[in-house]
Amino acid sequence: MIKVTRLNGTEYYVNPHQIESIEVKPDTNLLMLSGKHLIVLEDVPDVLERIVEYRRQIGAFKNEE
Repeated sequence: MIKVTRLNGTEYYVNPHQIESIEVKPDTNLLMLSGKHLIVLEDVPDVLERIVEYRRQIGAFKNEE
């Protein structure tokens, strides 16, 4: 799970495997596989960095090489 921040400052965790796409309009909008849209304070590079770090922690890259 990766930590993200709602626009009101509340922190919560999202399963990055459930993120279908990320848009900027102008806030960062995570479109989930469920169809939900989550608007977060983090910018796209920060969200991507958190996803990569999470995948490193669980060893996902070893299976993708």
